[in-house]
Amino acid sequence: MMILKTASLTDTVLSVVMDKGTEKPYSGDYDDFGESGTYLCRQCGKPLFRSNTKFHSGCGWPSFDAEINGSIAREVDADGMRTEIVCARCHAHLGHVFAGEGYTLKNTRHCVNSLSLDFVSDLNVNDTEEAIFAAGCFWGVEYFFKKLPGVLKTEVGYTGGHKQNPTYHDVCGDATGHYEAIRLVYDPTKVSYEKLATFFFEIHDPTQSNGQGPDLGEQYRSVVFYYDEAQKKTASILIEELEQMGYRVATTLRPVSTFWRAEDDHQDYYEKTGKQPYCHQYEKKFK
Repeated sequence: MMILKTASLTDTVLSVVMDKGTEKPYSGDYDDFGESGTYLCRQCGKPLFRSNTKFHSGCGWPSFDAEINGSIAREVDADGMRTEIVCARCHAHLGHVFAGEGYTLKNTRHCVNSLSLDFVSDLNVNDTEEAIFAAGCFWGVEYFFKKLPGVLKTEVGYTGGHKQNPTYHDVCGDATGHYEAIRLVYDPTKVSYEKLATFFFEIHDPTQSNGQGPDLGEQYRSVVFYYDEAQKKTASILIEELEQMGYRVATTLRPVSTFWRAEDDHQDYYEKTGKQPYCHQYEKKFK
């Protein structure tokens, strides 16, 4: 099942994937990047390139000499001279493809905007889906979700509010409307959305309405941000089950909105610091 992530993308990303813009050379996260894994379409999560096809061309944008079979479509560019490449599934703009430059034996260069891509450290994944949850301090939420098999990528950030490009300081000021949240990219053949949502309810207290544990404030409240009606229905059923067991669930359901990635020092916080979560713990709630 394809989930379009358009509603969660920033205007900067949308200007590329939807409006066919081009990021500044040497500015993208994946230009000088060499980890092993798979590059995905940022708009729909379809795997596009494996890391073993990436090479450094010096052009200022990520370069690949081959795509995953069937992942890319080619079109004549608006300038009538170049060949544009787009995601074969959702038609997101990726960049352009060039031949005959001699960079590699394949003699092909897919010149791609970093903003059009996502990356997971898995060389074999064939498709991905995405989920966004808020359950209090995002450090602890990420700590637990990173341990769940099938989760390919975690990214903490801010969502649900009105302020553009919020900072941690802004959100802690309690005037942005944003929640501390986590974006999960996962392999649907290894873990289902139902399993993710179940785990979400079991790693925090969904009955607390004013925060999570000792962390009090609007930004720490419990929310399921749903991409489609299927995700909303799954979360609703789990809430009904909890209420039938006697829990007074405070978790709310909201449609996905722009997800702003948090600052680097908040990513993988407990892994970096060696500390342990202080307001989250796992408690099995469902049979």
